[in-house]
Amino acid sequence: MEELVCDQEIAAEGEEESYFQDIDILQNHGINVADIKKLKSAGICTIKGIQMTTRKRLLAIKGISEGKVDKIKEASQKLSESGFLTALEYSDRRKMCFRVSTGSSELDKLMGGGVESMSITEAFGEFRTGKTQLSHTLCVTAQMPGNNGYGGGKVVFIDTENTFRPARLKEIADRFNLDHEAVLENVLYARAYTSEHQAELLDFVAAKFHEELGVFKLLVVDSIMALFRVDFSGRGELADRQQKLAQLLSRLQKISEEYNVAVFITNQMTADPGATMSFQADPKKPIGGHILAHASTTRLSLRKGRGEVRIAKIYDSPDMPESEASFALTAGGVADAKE
Repeated sequence: MEELVCDQEIAAEGEEESYFQDIDILQNHGINVADIKKLKSAGICTIKGIQMTTRKRLLAIKGISEGKVDKIKEASQKLSESGFLTALEYSDRRKMCFRVSTGSSELDKLMGGGVESMSITEAFGEFRTGKTQLSHTLCVTAQMPGNNGYGGGKVVFIDTENTFRPARLKEIADRFNLDHEAVLENVLYARAYTSEHQAELLDFVAAKFHEELGVFKLLVVDSIMALFRVDFSGRGELADRQQKLAQLLSRLQKISEEYNVAVFITNQMTADPGATMSFQADPKKPIGGHILAHASTTRLSLRKGRGEVRIAKIYDSPDMPESEASFALTAGGVADAKE
């Protein structure tokens, strides 16, 4: 019996290691250390990371020639299993997914347990609907052990609107009786100033996640579209904006799958001038168009209720029904609304 337990533990460790295959093992396949260093500087740190990167992007890395790209791609293909799994095998792999609580049991229930790892969860709404409060609450709840063996971990917060407030984290930490300094110590914060800077920060995030494997559990971007709205103006630059946005979202999705982290992004709304013609009840819609709509795995629509109450609705999800839940914004962050 003891041997069986030992075997299971060794198998679990093996799974974890095979999940995060370090890029350094390419040395055994004729790739030199200098080239591996160049890949790491571009935020590519695992074998899975190479598979997730196009040849075009690899060629853009300084000092990586076409011949080297072919060699690197060939070596990474040898190291990874073929692209197909049975649904049963994939179901086992999905067991590694965890969910981060939102601080409100009603909202958790609506989202099937919280913000899911290996996917992008988007919350959109007008100003004052609780998007940033939800982001702050998640920064604290992600550090606490949760359901189904979730052990808690560190958080990365990318702020594009200068709305991050450490004082809020302290208030939320008080609600859960957590130490202020420990909570703040576990949140890695970066302020992004342009859409390009936002994309560059993700390379650093990937390197950090690799440096401390399995330590980081949540990546928050508040908000995803603010800088794109500023950097690209008018219809003339729309195609370019959407392409850059698609690349950023693709990078986010890949990071979430590569390192098994939950990605939570917030988004703004815009008035739709054409809506009055089609007699829609609500003429506002989230910005980012179809690109953002398709990239987000789960989309939450937030709207104001009475007083401090806010209503969340599942707008789009691959595995959850469309329904609503109420939550309240309190001094201690997002909590259940009092009936």
